Amino acid sequence: MFHIIMNPSSSTGNGIKVWNSVEAILKEKNIEYKLYETSGPDSARRYANDITCDGENDILIGIGGDGTMNEIFCGIKDFSKVTLGYIPSGSGGDLARDLKINLDPVKALETILHPKEYKLMDVGHIVTAECDKKFGVSAGIGFDAAVCHEALNSKLKVFLNKLHIGKLTYVLIALKQLAATKKTSCTIILDDGARTIHLDHFYFITTMIHRYEGGGFMFCPNAKCDDGIIDICVAGDISKKRVLRILPTAYKGKHVKYKGISTYTAKKVQIIAENPLAIHADGEYAGVQKEMTATVCDKKVRMIVR
Repeated sequence: MFHIIMNPSSSTGNGIKVWNSVEAILKEKNIEYKLYETSGPDSARRYANDITCDGENDILIGIGGDGTMNEIFCGIKDFSKVTLGYIPSGSGGDLARDLKINLDPVKALETILHPKEYKLMDVGHIVTAECDKKFGVSAGIGFDAAVCHEALNSKLKVFLNKLHIGKLTYVLIALKQLAATKKTSCTIILDDGARTIHLDHFYFITTMIHRYEGGGFMFCPNAKCDDGIIDICVAGDISKKRVLRILPTAYKGKHVKYKGISTYTAKKVQIIAENPLAIHADGEYAGVQKEMTATVCDKKVRMIVR
């Protein structure tokens, strides 16, 4: 039997539209399933926890955006005993983009019902003074996290989602947040001191399992989601005007050739900032703190991708 966690509110109601298409096919094919409809923050995590707490080899399907999938990752008790399917209905779509999961819900469901390829995907783990949670795509501190925080409650995002141009939300909020960003120093510690980097000024540091975040920015073009490694993108000592010139090139991963943009890899990343800054995990709120640590979970999750 399929356990389906569905967020009806993802992308301003697109989740329920996607579910209606999926439900019609499941009923037509007489496929047994159980639906868990989310009702607000943290409900997807609770459902995933309840579904997987018995230790059985469960087939779990998520319908929603990257935030919904984040809650599902956080709720799964044992990644090695879950097969996870994904039917995207959000506005960001970075998880689906990198896994090349079909955005057409009918085709995505067909892939889940008749899988031909699986991916054993890494899951990240972020810890701060107020947060301990998993992430499937990325977690970061600074400018990009501040954009995510504002987008979560943005009336602009609701409006643009209705026009099916929700990705513009992040661009417009990014311009606003960039103007408000103040200089802050930080120290980055890789693999318990194997390498230490100090920056007098940085805009953001993102730790990534996948290549994309923020609705299609390829911040870590060399990231592989199954190599047991965290890829890190740092935007450091550069001017705001230069950020404006560089940021659009990140859609193609070309930003890494510019001075002030650095990339690293590690199994463990500790970030210590001078001042408290916004932190996100898969675009979801993860507090405002000076320090965060990101690692890769010991076990991978089995994703249906083809």
